[in-house]
Amino acid sequence: MEVLLSEVTQSSKLKIIRILATELEAKFAEMGLVSDKGIEWLFRAPLKDPIAIEVDDYVLSLRLDEAKYILVSKL
Repeated sequence: MEVLLSEVTQSSKLKIIRILATELEAKFAEMGLVSDKGIEWLFRAPLKDPIAIEVDDYVLSLRLDEAKYILVSKL
């Protein structure tokens, strides 16, 4: 099942399917967010924004207005 990263609400292992905004692909690639990359959704901040995900061996904080452009599937 595919879902936007901004809609994930609980800790889970995910795989990036694709980036929906071509103008953000380079920015996301610099952060390690590319198609077919495995990531883990860790938690959401108390006020719901930002979210924390694990990419490779580091924790990345990502705003929801950016996460809505990342299509993922659960592993």
